Amino acid sequence: MEDLDGGMASEVEREEEEEVTDLLRDRFRLCTISIAEAEAKQCGMEVSQPIISCISDLAFKFAEQLAKDLELFAQHAGRKSVNMEDVILSAHRNDHLAASLRSFCNDLKAKEPTLERKRKKKSRREDRVARDLLRTAGT
Repeated sequence: MEDLDGGMASEVEREEEEEVTDLLRDRFRLCTISIAEAEAKQCGMEVSQPIISCISDLAFKFAEQLAKDLELFAQHAGRKSVNMEDVILSAHRNDHLAASLRSFCNDLKAKEPTLERKRKKKSRREDRVARDLLRTAGT
């Protein structure tokens, strides 16, 4: 019985995962279509629906492949999560994009020390509260 239940649970999980993937694909496609139509309008052009659908499908496939590449870069570096360096590495064939990403990353790093200090202060405050609660509970 347990194998049957476990098999059913994994089947349900796969179905839910497929539903989520389909939902993401549909939302991504709608956004891509909207962007393509807006860009065409801004340029004074018209783009046929089959072409827009093709662009949308290609963009989704590209995003899927990019996500897989980023995951592999992180794994290769011994990390469980993707960071900005992985994203920059993914753009190594496009000098302009890589430069833009590096600039964006540097801008974020310039703002980071302020955020780090706030986080440290907050965590120290939380530590004090936790210690006070432990002292109160111990008495």
